[in-house]
Amino acid sequence: MGYTVAIIGRPNVGKSTLFNRLTQSKKAIVENFPGVTRDRLYEKVVYQDKSFNLIDTGGITLENGTFNEEIKMQAEIAMDESDVVLFIVDGQVGITSEEEIIAKLLRKKKKKIIVVVNKVDNVKISENIYEFYQLGFEQIVPVSSIHGNGIYDVLDIIYPNIVLEEEIDEEVIKFSLIGRPNVGKSSIFNAITKQERSIVSSIEGTTRDAIDYEFNIEERKYKIVDTAGINRRGKIYEKVDKYSVLRALKAVENSDVVLWVIDAHRGVQEQDKRVLGYALEQMKPCIVIINKWDLIEKETNTQKKYMEKLQAEMPFIADSEFIFVSATTTRGIKNIIPSINSIYEKYTTKLTTSQVNGVLNEAVSTKVHPSHKGKPIRFYYGTQVASKPPKFLIFVNNQELVHFSYKRYLENYFKKSFNLQGIKLSFVFRNRDDKE
Repeated sequence: MGYTVAIIGRPNVGKSTLFNRLTQSKKAIVENFPGVTRDRLYEKVVYQDKSFNLIDTGGITLENGTFNEEIKMQAEIAMDESDVVLFIVDGQVGITSEEEIIAKLLRKKKKKIIVVVNKVDNVKISENIYEFYQLGFEQIVPVSSIHGNGIYDVLDIIYPNIVLEEEIDEEVIKFSLIGRPNVGKSSIFNAITKQERSIVSSIEGTTRDAIDYEFNIEERKYKIVDTAGINRRGKIYEKVDKYSVLRALKAVENSDVVLWVIDAHRGVQEQDKRVLGYALEQMKPCIVIINKWDLIEKETNTQKKYMEKLQAEMPFIADSEFIFVSATTTRGIKNIIPSINSIYEKYTTKLTTSQVNGVLNEAVSTKVHPSHKGKPIRFYYGTQVASKPPKFLIFVNNQELVHFSYKRYLENYFKKSFNLQGIKLSFVFRNRDDKE
């Protein structure tokens, strides 16, 4: 599910600054006092021809010289989820008792550990980095996250260890279940596979891991991932469940189709939108599964009204398919696999150049792109360059002048013409004389 690197260390050693430097972003909150990182952030880092997932964690603290149970679990999950751990220490402070205990915990794991000595901003401090070999790890890298010194040294150590994903079996349809805890993902998982493979419990947060399961239906192969629930904020195990979110994100990244499961009674909350938004950013098609529908009092057009309410709240799922089910009675479950098949066929659509240009010409003739300062925008021809999702390369006279609203118009026109509702289409515009 992708190569993963975790940043671990006590508070205020510069973890968030390093995260920002590696990801070339400013998403992590950086302040000069301990404990300011209240959230976990996950970001993809691209270096040369490889990429990896980077986890930014909150600072690991101790109570009375030992880990409290929550912090210990947090650290354990971070290490279990990672292929490499960046153990960040402060070169200006030296080794602390907290770091000695963290190092002891890290040594128990069969993971690659890189000790990153941060805040090495001058020669005098760099002379003191050798004391960190006392922590028991071979690789010590001095850096200055603020100034960017040593960052490429860290990346050069990570790079050779990144294992590229194995060649994907194109015959297997991969789909994942995402949603908050206790919405019925495990029950739906069991109902689809007809096996009690995943734990089913009414206690929130029971599923702490992600389960891959391959099965066949009518000679077609599927792989399903039952992800740990995405918990709402304010729970005592919030820190742990943020890693459950990571599992959901990684599952989404490697899925062809995403099943977003919501509780008909409880509706949608912010954590739902967060991971669903990630799925859409990854251009993954989504099927909305409304579970526990048997518990809802029915009136005239109850399903239609429910759909309209969700679509109004989240316009980005307006053309997604909705399936109303009851995992306990299995009502509606039989509709899930056919819907997955249908959306997968759209997701893997391959059109000929003549088909693309026929619809492109229709779209341009139906609605002419407004001219820019009296200069018309001309669309010459187009072709499909990829699938999963369908991606189109359109040649024009000036790519800079194609308005975003017209791109959206073309996407909607193509969706309607080729029956691709529920799929995010990608359009890239190039000047006709562009040699690339």
